[in-house]
Amino acid sequence: MKRISASLAILTVLAGAGPALADSYGAIAYSPSIGALGWSYTHDNRGSANDCRIAIWFRNACGAVAVGHRGGWGSGWGYDNREAQRQAIRSCRKQTGSCRVIRWQCSE
Repeated sequence: MKRISASLAILTVLAGAGPALADSYGAIAYSPSIGALGWSYTHDNRGSANDCRIAIWFRNACGAVAVGHRGGWGSGWGYDNREAQRQAIRSCRKQTGSCRVIRWQCSE
């Protein structure tokens, strides 16, 4: 929580210092049946990837997908890639074991 609070304080200061920053969206799609993986980043809106099965989407942040045994997988997001990866592993472990991150991406 400290990291989030500090980040929010910094963003609040920066927002008052000049024009607002535009949102940046990204997504990771994953097919557990065939293991196909795709990702996208630096989009102006979330609708840019509506034809994919989205495993995770994120705005001004990072996302990750982790896979484990027998098709189990999980996803997560965070304000940096390490937190996104930790959350993806945690989500995957709720379904299966031996989880590993197969992709992470930040929106910018």
